[in-house]
Amino acid sequence: MNERVLRTLEYDKITEKLAAFADSAPGKERCLALKPSCSRYEISRTLTETGDAIARLLRGGNVSFGSNRDFGETIGALKIGRTLDMRSLLQIASMLENCARVKAYGQGVDSGAAEIKKDALTEYFLALEPLTPLSKEIRRCILQEDEIAPDASPALRQIRRNQMLAGDRIHEQLNRMVTGSCRNYLQDPVITLRGDRYCLPVRAEYKGQVPGIVHDLSSSGQTLFIEPTAVVELNNKIRELQLQEQAEIERILSELSQEAAAYTQALVDNQTYLTLLDFIFAKASYALELGAQIPKIAEGRFFDLKKARHPLLDQKKAVPIHVYLGKEFSLLIITGPNTGGKTVTLKTAGLLQAMGQAGLAIPAEEDSTLSIFREIYADIGDEQSIEQNLSTFSAHMTNTVRILKEADEDCLCLFDELGAGTDPTEGAALAISILESLHTRGIRTMATTHYSELKVYALTTEGVKNAGCEFDVDSLRPTYRLLIGAPGKSNAFAISSRLGLPSSIIEAARSHIDKDSRKMEDLFADLETSRKELEREKEEVTRYKQETEALKEKLEKQTRQFDETADDLLREANEEAARILLEAKETANAAIKEIRKGGGEGLSALERTRTRLNEAISARNGGTGAQKNTSAGKNRTKTSKKILKPEQLLPGTEVLVRESGLRGSVNSRIDVSGDLFIMCGIMRMKVNVRDLSLAEEKPTSLSKKQRDFSGKGGQMDLSRGLHISSEINLIGKNSDDAIAALDKYLDDAYLAHLHEVRVVHGKGTGTLRKAVGNYLKHSPYVKSYSLGEYGEGDAGVTIVKFK
Repeated sequence: MNERVLRTLEYDKITEKLAAFADSAPGKERCLALKPSCSRYEISRTLTETGDAIARLLRGGNVSFGSNRDFGETIGALKIGRTLDMRSLLQIASMLENCARVKAYGQGVDSGAAEIKKDALTEYFLALEPLTPLSKEIRRCILQEDEIAPDASPALRQIRRNQMLAGDRIHEQLNRMVTGSCRNYLQDPVITLRGDRYCLPVRAEYKGQVPGIVHDLSSSGQTLFIEPTAVVELNNKIRELQLQEQAEIERILSELSQEAAAYTQALVDNQTYLTLLDFIFAKASYALELGAQIPKIAEGRFFDLKKARHPLLDQKKAVPIHVYLGKEFSLLIITGPNTGGKTVTLKTAGLLQAMGQAGLAIPAEEDSTLSIFREIYADIGDEQSIEQNLSTFSAHMTNTVRILKEADEDCLCLFDELGAGTDPTEGAALAISILESLHTRGIRTMATTHYSELKVYALTTEGVKNAGCEFDVDSLRPTYRLLIGAPGKSNAFAISSRLGLPSSIIEAARSHIDKDSRKMEDLFADLETSRKELEREKEEVTRYKQETEALKEKLEKQTRQFDETADDLLREANEEAARILLEAKETANAAIKEIRKGGGEGLSALERTRTRLNEAISARNGGTGAQKNTSAGKNRTKTSKKILKPEQLLPGTEVLVRESGLRGSVNSRIDVSGDLFIMCGIMRMKVNVRDLSLAEEKPTSLSKKQRDFSGKGGQMDLSRGLHISSEINLIGKNSDDAIAALDKYLDDAYLAHLHEVRVVHGKGTGTLRKAVGNYLKHSPYVKSYSLGEYGEGDAGVTIVKFK
């Protein structure tokens, strides 16, 4: 795209901000060189890369590319066989270590996942070659930019050991001279170095007393630095060792350089991919800073920017706009007051379009759509007039002529105050003609203007749409909201009135406007009033909708919580019921065994069991049961004072046994002792008339006291034997319901003293038959069971015999 247009749109400021997010110099250079593309493939690829980098940053945090630098000169030296210095080799090691970190980051973003999800950046991460052995060898041999490791090679280690030994011998020799024969000739009793040679500071007047080589003279001339003859050979030895050390270091650096030279292409590729990744992650970091999103790319020549913000404005204060062009209309004419946001709207549309085509995320909603334009033309501001010393109108017209000549349907044209700078009538006519020419050729165009004639043109021309920048007359401030479909107003009269201009002057000014223009402005004012009213109603409907949704969500949440609580309570109740039933069965079994022993002892034991279980139930219920029993006991005591007469106890009379609560019928007449027999179900009992009371009525079903033969919910019905069938049909029930019914039936059948019963479960898949068999296997009543024989139901019936 044209550099001047990109500069007009302030695209260069975007790349400068982008470069600040790159870690390395090559990455920053690539950011600054970024330009919009016209290739759909290139744009889609780079936007995908940016989106994937954003996702990686959000999941795995940031990664540094700081050790990446331009290795062009270093690579060139390796290719021609030059030996690198320690600094260059350390830079290579640092870059390779960074490759390892970056590659690990790329492969470990989804750490813990069974398989790392591949994205558009996976290929770049995998292409990095850390060359770990090379980097480790460099680090082993080189400690700092000016220090080689003592253990870089065995030869170097031996040379340095010899140097240390030679140095020790020299110091030993010189120390003897300092403290002995030369002590009186020295300026100071110290050993010093001059040009890598060990010397003694001898007073000038005693130079003849210390034979040796003079290496230096003090500034005062009073001290000579003499290398005594006794240590010349040792100093020569140290010098030789120093030369050997330097040669060995050169050899080590040469070997490291040769090893690095074998990987020149890998080093070049590493730098390329590190630079690319640094650039891509800079785009992602900038997107997160802006709160930007990856736009969609339209197939046609249209864009739709929702809640778009100019990226160079304060994102917290910038007013989002919704601007679109190309589908319903190809020409958008924006009107409104000065400083109302018209120019910012143009620049926002053009700049975001350029950013998207450069592979950058844009500060707009996620479902915003961009087109692909071959070129963006913009005539905004007076830059050209300043550069070329032209009048404002001439400068703009020169630019407009060029745009008309070069633009085609694959271009986007942006005009700020088209036709301004000359006579308003002629300017408006020119503006209409220019826009008409572009519109006829199908070129997407946006233009700002103050001319009312252009508003009329937009209203009367198909494919052209008005838009206005809203202005709050009460506060005399623009709202910066773009309203597509409603033309803007300059609001000159309203603003002047608010600022105190006399109304007479304002009315006189109105009279100078022709009648048609006044009618048109009044029409626009009515449209604006209607639009605001509709917008208020829409906001109210939206608010009601949000409140309704919130209430609905709250109700659904409460319903879910209620259902969960109900499920918990039901589950606990079922568990408690199952436990009580189990205890009741155990108690009933024990009671039945006692009854089968016969006689009053069995009944007495049964009564004791009932009392014990009642006490247990009372204890569990916090004494409630005990209170009820006490109350019942008082009632019985009152009742027991009334003894029934013999004529009231004729055979067949329904009576109650007060102590046990059993219900039965009189079976004999009263003897002289006041005793008689009653039938309680199948059991014949002897009781005294004092323990009886009349039953109020013959029940159709047994009362609770008759059903409860004490126990924690356990039941024993002594009258069921009169009505128990010798067969139960379980067909049509599921396994759980069938077993529950069978369990109840066997209780009744056993109490009724039946010896054998038939359980009809059908053949079917055999599931119910297996469930019945498993239950009977563990039943305390069952002596044996078997499938029916031919004629008895075969495998559809199980014959059960009781103990």
